Amino acid sequence: MTRRSALARVLTAMVVFGTAQLVAQGGRAGGPAAQGPPATPQASAPVDLTGYWVSIVNEDWRWRMVTPPKGDFPGLPLSQEGARVANAWDPASDGSCLAFGAAGVMRMPGRLHVTWDNDNTLKVETDAGVQTRRFIFGGAAATAEASLQGTSRAEWERAGRGRGGRGAPGGGAVGPGAGSAGGDLKVVTTNLSGGWIRKNGVPYSNQATLTEYFDRFAASNGDEWLVVTSILSDSRYYTGDVITSTHFRKERDGSKWDPTPCRAS
Repeated sequence: MTRRSALARVLTAMVVFGTAQLVAQGGRAGGPAAQGPPATPQASAPVDLTGYWVSIVNEDWRWRMVTPPKGDFPGLPLSQEGARVANAWDPASDGSCLAFGAAGVMRMPGRLHVTWDNDNTLKVETDAGVQTRRFIFGGAAATAEASLQGTSRAEWERAGRGRGGRGAPGGGAVGPGAGSAGGDLKVVTTNLSGGWIRKNGVPYSNQATLTEYFDRFAASNGDEWLVVTSILSDSRYYTGDVITSTHFRKERDGSKWDPTPCRAS
């Protein structure tokens, strides 16, 4: 072996060894370090929605705090068929669980308890009607049968991506400059069995889609607020979307939690 060929072999070995070291350290030569698995929706949440929240009824008091009379539904874009169904409501059915489905339960006076069911599922329990909603991140297969709470798909909307916080100060007057600093939660619910958006039988159908935005705000007095902006789309019973903004204030604990079941029939 000549001196020149021996030197070439040594240099080749050095290059191979150096490349192997780079691959071992960075995943590939000259590339970035290997990344771990992405953070779960719980771990990457831009805003903390967990805890106990009490509804503050600062709009539509007459339709939320008491059961309104039959046929009392001004301001709603009901179609002719929607009005017909609403006018057929039987007052003897007051208290029915039909008023506590996904499109109605958030408007009921009462409390929410928000917790993480697992890394990918946010759970919302209501003491009014004793209902449970589950918001599933990363896609959710529709259940075999439609239900009052339907199937809810959730995603985080990060701050600075084209939208600001909803609901304040104009929607709920919770303080100037309020807003969800990190982002908000968007939830789209389908696979609903139908129900009422008001206690007096104002309907939504099994074709409805409910889109909700959950924003948390801090008021100047230290109170924490949760504002839920809801958009109900249902071409069967409405000529346009039904949009509401519902406000909740954070409570220290669950000492005031008062489960009150609805009537199954």
